[in-house]
Amino acid sequence: MAGIKEQYQKTIVPALKKELGYSNPWQLPRLSKVVVNIGLGSGLKDPKFAEAAVALMRQVTGQQPVKTLAKKSISNFKIRQGQVVGLKVTLRGERMRSFLEKLVHVTLPRIRDFRGLDPKAVDGNGNLTVGLKESIAFPEISADEVERISGVEITVVTTTSDRAEGLALFRQLGFPFRSSSEK
Repeated sequence: MAGIKEQYQKTIVPALKKELGYSNPWQLPRLSKVVVNIGLGSGLKDPKFAEAAVALMRQVTGQQPVKTLAKKSISNFKIRQGQVVGLKVTLRGERMRSFLEKLVHVTLPRIRDFRGLDPKAVDGNGNLTVGLKESIAFPEISADEVERISGVEITVVTTTSDRAEGLALFRQLGFPFRSSSEK
């Protein structure tokens, strides 16, 4: 199977040029980065859960996650300023491409009752955000080893600022979007 970089240069660039009407390949949308995020949520008080989430992120992305801290205290949620509330990893380059190949070809098909991504998941700036309720869909995670299932949010950032161009890029890359008639 050809990698995303090779596929982009050989097949996606000509298809996008034709579809979007650009003559210069530098005008076409490209992938910029992928941000993978886990919110600790109910596991804020449990240090074992935070350690397990760090290990999960390291397994899935191949990088050490950065801890995200609360900007201010919110008493209703029992959050204090400076407290760790989540983890994130930013992937670029070859790690980003291999992660996206794994996401499209392995992880998304493994999700229970998956009928395709909603085209509304692409925002007005051409970026795609996908939330997975169960992190066990990733091939590196064994369901037996996971004590508490946590959700993962994946944001794929592009260079375009147009929703239609972003959607065209993601469709060419093979992201499985459901048709607009399905709900």
